[in-house]
Amino acid sequence: MASTTNEEVTFLDAINQALREELDRDQDVFILGEDVAGYGGAFKVTKGLLDDYGPERVIDMPLAEAAIFGSAIGAALMGMRPVAEAQYADFLACGFDYIVNEAAKYHYRSGHPVPVVFRAPSGAGVRGGPFHSASPEAWFAHVPGLKVVVPGTPTDAKGLLKSAIRDDNPVVFLEHKYLYRHEKEVLPEGEYTIPLGKAEIKRQGTDLSIVTYGAMLRRSLDAADKLAERGHSVEVIDLRTIYPWDSEMILESVEKTSRALLVQEDVRTLGIMSEVGAVIADEGFESLDAPVGRVTAPDSPVPFSPPLEDAFIPSVERIVEAAEKTLAF
Repeated sequence: MASTTNEEVTFLDAINQALREELDRDQDVFILGEDVAGYGGAFKVTKGLLDDYGPERVIDMPLAEAAIFGSAIGAALMGMRPVAEAQYADFLACGFDYIVNEAAKYHYRSGHPVPVVFRAPSGAGVRGGPFHSASPEAWFAHVPGLKVVVPGTPTDAKGLLKSAIRDDNPVVFLEHKYLYRHEKEVLPEGEYTIPLGKAEIKRQGTDLSIVTYGAMLRRSLDAADKLAERGHSVEVIDLRTIYPWDSEMILESVEKTSRALLVQEDVRTLGIMSEVGAVIADEGFESLDAPVGRVTAPDSPVPFSPPLEDAFIPSVERIVEAAEKTLAF
């Protein structure tokens, strides 16, 4: 199901393509989770896979994340390459011990690979309230032994998921729910992968470096367009992989622009951008002409109220305002 040169593909369909291609490529790959088979997944990401690959490779599991993740880890230790889905990223917490104490540490303890992917839809903006809108990337980026991926485009979602499935390490792969049907693009033709741990410059600039990931990539690019209308040249970098993250590219960009603005949807305290800012301050201090800026959600659960949720999520206007403040130094 490779994309043609003129076919726009949604973020959701790009992930479905990646799963299909990996199921075709490697008989050890299989999918398990709640409603992933007959129903096609809560967001229809796995739609059609049961019909094409059968119930032994697309497996509906009970409402028990610990059972899903534990089974996946066991299968990985036996040489399989499971892709375990949590219906919402919030529910990763229900099997947290298996991810952070078993999958993450098994190689350190035994030298044995654990090739398992934990997929989950994350993020706010779809009126899910505080129990279905988590951005939990910082939970897992703190755990040595895990890789954490948060793509922001369909092309990256497909290429990074294929790389995650082929990786011999456990990978937490977070797919922002809002992007599923809102982000579309033409994918590269044929089979391709994107290496984990490599950021990408999505827009070149000379005056300010915006570093972001996930759903905030589109808002950061839109903010860069508005800033360009006001005469500012803004570079936008997408981390793509949250851990290990590409500090080298970030530092090179800051050396060029002398200013940095860090944007995340997650809450402010101890988020991913806290670490990015610390590294910039530690290793790139002499390049800076202004304090490192941050735009984040407030330290609050995601609100139920739609107007409050809209205010909670960093907006294009807030990014522009913070950028102009940083540029003013």
